[in-house]
Amino acid sequence: KKWKQLSRLQRSVILFLFTFLAVCGVISYTSMGDPWKSLTNKSLDDQRTEPGIPGLKLANPAVLPAPKKADANLGDYPELSPQKPPRAPHVRRGPPSLQIKPPWRDVRLKNRPDTSRVVEEPAQTDKEEKREKSVISWRGAVIEPDQSTEPPSSKIKEPEKPSSVEAEDQKEPVPINDRQLAVIEAFRHAWKGYKDFAWGHDELKPLSKSYSEWFGLGLTLIDALDTMWILGLKEEFEEARKWVANDLVFDKNVDVNLFESTIRILGGLLSTYHLSGDSLFLEKAKDIGNRLMPAFKTPSKIPYSDVNIGRGTAHPPRWTSDSTVAEVTSIQLEFRELSRLTGDEKFQKAVDEVMKHVHTLSGKNDGLVPMFINTNSGQFTHLGVYTLGARADSYYEYLLKQWIQGGKKENELLEDYMRAIEGVKKHLLQRSQPKKLTFVGELAHGHFSAKMDHLVCFLPGTLALGAHNGLTADHMKLAEALIETCYQMYAQVETGLSPEIVHFNLHAQKGHKDVEIKPADRHNLLRPETVESLFYMYRFTGDKKYQDWGWEILQNFNKYTRVPTGGYTSINNVQNPSNPEPRDKMESFFLGETLKYMFLLFSDDIDLINLDKYVFNTEAHPLPIWVPA
Repeated sequence: KKWKQLSRLQRSVILFLFTFLAVCGVISYTSMGDPWKSLTNKSLDDQRTEPGIPGLKLANPAVLPAPKKADANLGDYPELSPQKPPRAPHVRRGPPSLQIKPPWRDVRLKNRPDTSRVVEEPAQTDKEEKREKSVISWRGAVIEPDQSTEPPSSKIKEPEKPSSVEAEDQKEPVPINDRQLAVIEAFRHAWKGYKDFAWGHDELKPLSKSYSEWFGLGLTLIDALDTMWILGLKEEFEEARKWVANDLVFDKNVDVNLFESTIRILGGLLSTYHLSGDSLFLEKAKDIGNRLMPAFKTPSKIPYSDVNIGRGTAHPPRWTSDSTVAEVTSIQLEFRELSRLTGDEKFQKAVDEVMKHVHTLSGKNDGLVPMFINTNSGQFTHLGVYTLGARADSYYEYLLKQWIQGGKKENELLEDYMRAIEGVKKHLLQRSQPKKLTFVGELAHGHFSAKMDHLVCFLPGTLALGAHNGLTADHMKLAEALIETCYQMYAQVETGLSPEIVHFNLHAQKGHKDVEIKPADRHNLLRPETVESLFYMYRFTGDKKYQDWGWEILQNFNKYTRVPTGGYTSINNVQNPSNPEPRDKMESFFLGETLKYMFLLFSDDIDLINLDKYVFNTEAHPLPIWVPA
């Protein structure tokens, strides 16, 4: 009715205005594109570029062999043609379609809550920092620090909420080979024994079909979580995850060893979080991390060895106020990473103080450190004894690995590492007879001992890792010589398995081998150090002999330590093939380290835990290398 009341002129003006507005809308739409589509794309782009942790992120988030026909990231693989828009990937665990997810993608795991908080990134308050040395030189090694990385910030930023990403960087899978399948079979056999007779307990006793407790925290299960993920054992992983979710409780009146619980439990949970993206493991890691912090409440800030994680108290061993140097300097990778993920700087601050203190201490011998340090005075004790075996070994390992983890910018760590390796060459290296094997002995008050722990066989792998990261080529030559020695510690023994400790002959004697074994030292605990170094050596050289040596070791584990009803056992006598005297104990590190390194050794896929993206803690749990956002 109102329209009819309008004059003809008024109607014409209104129609003109409507026509004009309609034409303008079409022009705007065609020139600017679909506004809803543009808005949606902007949101996804923001999500793709948003870092999981402000200030630091993974170095090219790692992805293991992915399903065929998967969409590729053209930035990483420019030779690939564009594909249709990717769909959200199905969560799959296991070769040949194993995917490792960065932690900020845990929202893709169905029915698992995201516990992250959205916080504003704090403003930068201190833009002026001391200028780093551009070149580090140490006796022939010239290192140019990676200019694309930054040292850990003194102020750890709060994490942002993980963002959803539509597609993962993917590449064609590398097929699982027969030797890797043999490792998977060995793991399943070991897991069967643990599941049947020791489920939820610390360690399996396979012969008596029972278990032993150390901390009562399911050590074997937690140590094996990331191994199952890497091996692609989806069913076993899901069973273990349910136990962690429902039964793993740290509020217990129990004393735990700071070092062992850090490298096995905290390290295992952090690694599994990074590989799976499941926030459950990060929440558990934060819980145990907080409960371990009372250990650092000492007069010197050198932590006590033992913590009651229920009462929140800590103390040294009953017989001494000393801690071992390896234990207090081999928890840094884990606590630093916990700070990076949680935004709580207290974890990193505590362990960094330890390293800075040890850096300044007297009592070293050309970079070599004593085995003990007092928690009251903060000084080295039992001076004059130097070894790369028990109580000191992983101090040297973590010097290098912290430097790598932090982006190759913490020069004090590198300087201490380089000086220590020179100290090894000067004081501890000798050659045996008759095969002239290069080995690392011990020094006690100026007297050399030709004793070498199997634990020292971590060193070839560590040296190779350093050479891969730009250190002097002499380190790789030494690594090649030492891994030959570690192999001979197996090959010259009747069972083909190494004892815990060997002594080398320095003088040629008719009828004598290079390796001598004392009765108290002839046990084998299923240790990983030689296999660990074989993995590094094969990864960096491609020499198949390292795979062959590892295959021999696996076959001998199966021949002399495998228990028919499930599990593997340590043995007391590697020199008696007819009766190796089983000890009825399967250490958690057999699943957490030995079989994991075996599987990686037999793989030809360099992206199966890429060593330019991950650094392994001393319990074989991979943690990400940091780069700036």
